[in-house]
Amino acid sequence: MKFLTKTILAVFLAGSATIASHAAYASASNPMQITDAAKPAATLSDGEVRRINKEGGKVTIKHGPLDNLDMPGMTMIFRVQDPAMLDQIREGDKIKFVADKVDGVFVVKELHIAD
Repeated sequence: MKFLTKTILAVFLAGSATIASHAAYASASNPMQITDAAKPAATLSDGEVRRINKEGGKVTIKHGPLDNLDMPGMTMIFRVQDPAMLDQIREGDKIKFVADKVDGVFVVKELHIAD
């Protein structure tokens, strides 16, 4: 009888450890919980200024791939982190920039006129 009780207890404890281990792995590997550290580092992307909206703090950029956002090249509207950025550029300028998604909005965080 003691043997049976010990065996059942051992099986129960082993099962509990397996379930706890699986739950920890599932939580750690959940793709919906990507942290900033897991994102690729933001690098400068190439673009061309198509339109500037100083009142709205926005710029339309035709850009190449944005690796840190896993986004192909396209033309889209971005907010700018610093409205003074819009004073540096004109429509048609070739630029290098860093964009990121902040609170669900695409934002230009860094901007340079290309050489």
